Amino acid sequence: MEMETTGFEYEWSLDLGESFLFGGAFAFVWLAVMVLMIVAYWKIFKKAGMQGWEAIVPIYNLIVLFQITKTPLWMIILLLIPIVNIFAFFIVWIIVSLNLAKVFGKDTVFAILLMFFPYIMYPVLAFNDDKYIGDQVEVPVGEEI
Repeated sequence: MEMETTGFEYEWSLDLGESFLFGGAFAFVWLAVMVLMIVAYWKIFKKAGMQGWEAIVPIYNLIVLFQITKTPLWMIILLLIPIVNIFAFFIVWIIVSLNLAKVFGKDTVFAILLMFFPYIMYPVLAFNDDKYIGDQVEVPVGEEI
């Protein structure tokens, strides 16, 4: 990294090699987190009695997640409507997090942690010993599918 001074101003510039180093490090961390999340979703789906591969198919994994959490499927339509989807995403995210915590026997605090720290809490849910009890509980929001 070089620092050039021109009077009272400082300008920082990165060499091409440093740019590749930062970009490569970022890409490696991003890839590691994505692999962790895929494995976490795979294990959560398996715990719920679904096939693991369903976790990696785009859109279909959302449908299966809604089935696992007993969230109404019509909420997916809200996510497809322009402008509405911006607001609906947050509502649907809250509902799915609450229901996911409930069907695995967790409390509201765990659901709130799922909402705000998904990259930590989804692997926690996937790798702990909690069992899927979705058929034994009534979800707080939504209806049984």
